[in-house]
Amino acid sequence: MMAQESKNGLEVIPRDSAKIKKIWMTALILLVVTAVEFLLAFTMERGMLLYIIFIVLTIVKAKYIMMEFMHLGEEAKPLFYSIIVPLIFLIWLIIALFKEGSDIFLMRW
Repeated sequence: MMAQESKNGLEVIPRDSAKIKKIWMTALILLVVTAVEFLLAFTMERGMLLYIIFIVLTIVKAKYIMMEFMHLGEEAKPLFYSIIVPLIFLIWLIIALFKEGSDIFLMRW
């Protein structure tokens, strides 16, 4: 139990069962997504499809972590989009650089 000091002394604040339930639900969702990633890693053949699935699941987990643990789900939508949109452009930049780099490498030979 958490104690909070008041004018008359210490006051015990009861547990908030809704917050505890939300924490466990967050942990369960992240566990399920991680278990799916783990299952796919050992059952699917290596290839572009597997890598795309991993990237999408990683972005889903990152978005969920940002919304829950960084409390962006409760913030204004512009703040949320000011973080997600640059992340999408950063991922696009990385993919474009890999594509251009591989094309330049192939042109040299």
